[in-house]
Amino acid sequence: MAGNYFEFQFKIEPVQPASEILIAELGYLGFESFVENDDGITAYIPEEEYEEDILANVHILQSEDFKISYDQKEIERVNWNEEWEKNFTPILVDDHCSVRAPFHEKLDVDFDIVIEPKMSFGTGHHATTHMMIQHILKNEWEGKSVLDMGCGTGVLAILAAMKGARTIDAIDIDNWCYLNTLENISRNDCEHINVEEGGAELLEGREYDIILANINRNILLRDIPVYGKNLKENGQLFLSGFYAGDLPAIKKACAEIGLNFIENFERNDWIAAKFSR
Repeated sequence: MAGNYFEFQFKIEPVQPASEILIAELGYLGFESFVENDDGITAYIPEEEYEEDILANVHILQSEDFKISYDQKEIERVNWNEEWEKNFTPILVDDHCSVRAPFHEKLDVDFDIVIEPKMSFGTGHHATTHMMIQHILKNEWEGKSVLDMGCGTGVLAILAAMKGARTIDAIDIDNWCYLNTLENISRNDCEHINVEEGGAELLEGREYDIILANINRNILLRDIPVYGKNLKENGQLFLSGFYAGDLPAIKKACAEIGLNFIENFERNDWIAAKFSR
């Protein structure tokens, strides 16, 4: 069956942050689309990229911190654009910001963001992205320098630009996210957003008024000291991608570098928190 896909259905306990780590590892192996489920993820790889032992070097599958099982099967090639059209619905955040695909009707809102989500994260459907959009809507961005770390689709950087941010860096370690963000900033006429592929190593010597980081607990705890070095006096740090039970650890890490907790949103046990210097 030439030109088909292999579908892997992973069941994961606990789902986060293992799902994000697994997706990152699979992306490097040639998997090109992912669907998040309540109990894990479904991942797809083209037949031409598939090898019998392709999962042998996926480190998280060997981790004792997570219980991960999977089933696989061969399926006919999927038209991903059609699948997104079937399953991707527009969202509305606080009646002020909509996030929609090009084939959706435009809503009468202050901020209309059009994205082609593909396999990248940050459509606004996930609780963390939704809450980060709420933070952006609530705060002042005019003339600010902004970092969107782990930018996914670029939706947060795009909204910051729409709210008047002066300079914006959008960074993601995943190549697909990097390319998708480039496409989406062009689609939304936000050409002054600088998009880069990489991680916290790119931040040496930079300074920002505001840093957005919607990633996961472990990476945030590792990189919060880095963000602290990049944050200007009176700067603001917005963090998400972790559960309510992780908030004390996040607060502690921020306090250790002189950042004060201001407030947080909570949605479906996920947290998006604001800190300031």
